[in-house]
Amino acid sequence: YLSMAVLENILRIKDEIHEVCLRTGRRPNEIRLMAVSKFQEISLIEEAAKADLRLFGESRVQEAAKKFNTLRRLYPDIELHLIGHLQRNKAKTAAALFDCVESLDSAGIARELGLVIVASPTIPNLTALFELNAGEKTKSGFMDEDALCAGVETALEAGGIKPAGLMTMAPFTSDETAIRKAFRKLVKAQTRLRRAFPECAWDCLSMGMSGDFKIAIEEGSTLIRIGTALFGERCETVG
Repeated sequence: YLSMAVLENILRIKDEIHEVCLRTGRRPNEIRLMAVSKFQEISLIEEAAKADLRLFGESRVQEAAKKFNTLRRLYPDIELHLIGHLQRNKAKTAAALFDCVESLDSAGIARELGLVIVASPTIPNLTALFELNAGEKTKSGFMDEDALCAGVETALEAGGIKPAGLMTMAPFTSDETAIRKAFRKLVKAQTRLRRAFPECAWDCLSMGMSGDFKIAIEEGSTLIRIGTALFGERCETVG
C-alpha cells in the first residue's frame, strides 16, 4: 500500500510539472524534483528511491546522518541537500554529509562552513545555495540583496563553498500575489548576483513546495521541494 501510494504521488507530481511546463513554454527536464524526507520513515524514503528519485532534502543534521548513512549504501547515487537552518557547531558534520547546503542564511554560517571545509583534507568543496528571506522576520535567510551580496563575498573569501544558486520559502498564505512576489524577489536577486559575481554559478532557483510549486515553476523555479504531497503528513517523532 505504501509503495503504491508513494509511486502514485510521484507520477502525479511529475504529470503536474509536465502540464505547467507545457503551459509556460518550459522543458520538464529543467525542473528537479526533491523529495523532502525530513521527519519521514526510512521505509517511505526507500520507496521513493525505488521509484528512481535520487534527490532528497533534510532539515536536521543528526536525523539525516541516521537515515542516509544506511540508504546511501543501497543507493550510492543519492544526492542529499540540507534545507534547514545550519547551526555552527554542526558545520563540519554537515559538510561531510551533504552534497549541498541550500539554507546558507548568514555571513557567519558561510564563514564557519567555509573555514571548516578548507581546514579538512577529507572534505571536498561544498555546493551551496544562498537563502533569501521572502520578507518574514520570523523566517531565516538574508533579508535583502545587499546582505545577500555581503554573504556571498564572505563565503568566497573563506573558500570551500561553491555557490550554485538561490533558495527561498514563500510565505504560508493563500494569497497568490504574495507568493509570486516572493518568487520574483528571488529571480531579481539572481540577476544581480550574476552581474556581481559572474565567476559563480547562479543557475539553480530552489523555490516551490507542495502547496505552491506550480506557481514557482511559472515564476522560474528549477528545483521544487516536495514533502507532504509526496509522502503524506510528516511524522515528527523520527530522528
